[in-house]
Amino acid sequence: MSERRDLELIAELVPRGSRVLDLGCGNGELLAHLIAHHGCSGYGIEYADANVLQCVQRGVPVIQLNLEEGLALFADLSFDVVLQLDTLQHLRNTERMLQETARVGRIGIVSFPNFAHWPNRLSVLRGRMPVTKTLPYQWYDTPNIRVGTFADFEVLARKLGLAVTDSFGLREGKVVRRAPNLLASVAVFRFERR
Repeated sequence: MSERRDLELIAELVPRGSRVLDLGCGNGELLAHLIAHHGCSGYGIEYADANVLQCVQRGVPVIQLNLEEGLALFADLSFDVVLQLDTLQHLRNTERMLQETARVGRIGIVSFPNFAHWPNRLSVLRGRMPVTKTLPYQWYDTPNIRVGTFADFEVLARKLGLAVTDSFGLREGKVVRRAPNLLASVAVFRFERR
């Protein structure tokens, strides 16, 4: 998460004082915000050396770990909230990571670029893969393994037995609740195990 307003909107989904695990925490900006402004505690999980260093410099507790290896070092329900923001599209086994999220946390919060956003659809209709603020890479150099849509996640959540307790889109720092699959550049879901 790099957009400050998006970060604040997602932070509002995290109950004050929660124990948080932030998967793919990047430079630790969101977890630092939750610790400073919401009285939260917890850890970030990050793989990239430069991001781990930034987390340490911010004072954010971080564990260097490849998420593809899973979360076996954490017991069931170790955390109140598990965050996966802008992470799912980089993982090979999305289903497994969502199951692990539901196993180690009472609440899961995920966000990812919404491929069904209308400018992306228009680009595909023109015969080109989209390059946008939320999908800023050319098709041949993207770190994304897959792309997904707001509607796709709803189907996957049902399949995995996850109860979606809130969902909305984000576009330019604003919440989109009406037709988010079409009008939002980022999809956000809050869920719990059934």
